[in-house]
Amino acid sequence: MGKGIDDTLLLREVMNTVGKPGRLGDSIRCVVSVSMLTEGWDANTVTHVLGVRAFGTQLLCEQVIGRALRRQSYDLDEEGLFPVEYADVLGIPFDFTAKPVVAPPQPPRPSIRVRAVRPERDALAIHFPRVIGYRVDLPEEHITARFTDDSVLVLTPNLVGPTITRNAGIIGEEVDLGLEHLEGTRRATLAFHLTRRLLETTWRDPDQGPKWHLFGNMKGICEAWLTDYLRCEGNTHIGQLFYQELADMACRRITAAVERAKDEKSHHGKVILDPYNPTGSTHHVDFHTTKTSRYRTDPRRCHIDWIITDSDWEAEFCRVAEHHPRVVAYVKNHNLGLEVPYRQGSRHRLYRPDFIVLIDDGHGERDLLHLVVEIKGYRGEDAKDKKAAMESHWVPGVDRLGNYGRWGFAEFTDVYEMQDNFAQELEKRFDEVSGAAIRES
Repeated sequence: MGKGIDDTLLLREVMNTVGKPGRLGDSIRCVVSVSMLTEGWDANTVTHVLGVRAFGTQLLCEQVIGRALRRQSYDLDEEGLFPVEYADVLGIPFDFTAKPVVAPPQPPRPSIRVRAVRPERDALAIHFPRVIGYRVDLPEEHITARFTDDSVLVLTPNLVGPTITRNAGIIGEEVDLGLEHLEGTRRATLAFHLTRRLLETTWRDPDQGPKWHLFGNMKGICEAWLTDYLRCEGNTHIGQLFYQELADMACRRITAAVERAKDEKSHHGKVILDPYNPTGSTHHVDFHTTKTSRYRTDPRRCHIDWIITDSDWEAEFCRVAEHHPRVVAYVKNHNLGLEVPYRQGSRHRLYRPDFIVLIDDGHGERDLLHLVVEIKGYRGEDAKDKKAAMESHWVPGVDRLGNYGRWGFAEFTDVYEMQDNFAQELEKRFDEVSGAAIRES
């Protein structure tokens, strides 16, 4: 019976019983497969590949070489490029490769530790809510809308794609395909489509049907938006709003206008906090970075010792904030955890504002204003969605919670006027507080 046992069966038994007491594989602690360098395995520390046998296919050979082509570092050099890295590929069947290139190991880039200075600067700590969603109380009767410049939606080829495509085969006549099929689109039909989309997807309660009794009211709002706030450039056409992605962008503009008008009367929006981690704080900031674009903070203005900037504009704002007398504290939202949920078209996204600034706007030291600041050079369509989410949902919802203080939002788009614009924003908010106090008295 023992004659039927060969090395293959013994090896199979060992592999099937690895780590099992009293079996052949009892003493085996590590198994390495000879096929680890094929697809499905990834390691960026491979620097040498030595072939000792021929491969069955050229594709498998290329896959093995590809395992050694993973970069070890993705840090950019002074010229904004990836530094050169080499991998030596030797042996059969790699005789066709070039001679080995000696690549000296690159020293790691110098890094710094960014942390909250505790307990020396704990008085400058900033706390904020971690919002994961919103809940809106829908109106039962008449609704209105207040449109602003952010309600404008501009259809351009950059947003919707090319409007004219040339179809040319190997032989035959070339044909230009355009948007002629949309020429007959009526504005009233499009308003009907947007209204139905709004009532079916946005203006309905959970587990409830659409509020069809609001159809006529909402259709009038959609028609007003189509007339005054939709612009078509570069041969685009209003009929492209029948595409769901673009229709949802339009619906977000209209919804923001309705909520803006509603919030002027009373706050109906609520925020949903992260149930496991509802509050974020500068107390927990502690990380290392190799980024060289950083700003040393004033110990009288910031809880964190360094601000990691993404642009010179942000460094300029740090200087502006530290020199304004009404600024109590500020922090950059880098590894801080402040995220604002919003929708861009049909997609759910997270927006990370740039700064949080604590401001004494006249309510006293116990009731400071938390001003969320965004530094924006180019303002695209997504910036309008972010601002609408902040002003229509996040800020009023957090204010309504009551235990995170008062919040506001400001956006600065001109680096040369940033200091004056920031001062004007703070004075405007101080005047609002002063005016309210005078009216109450």
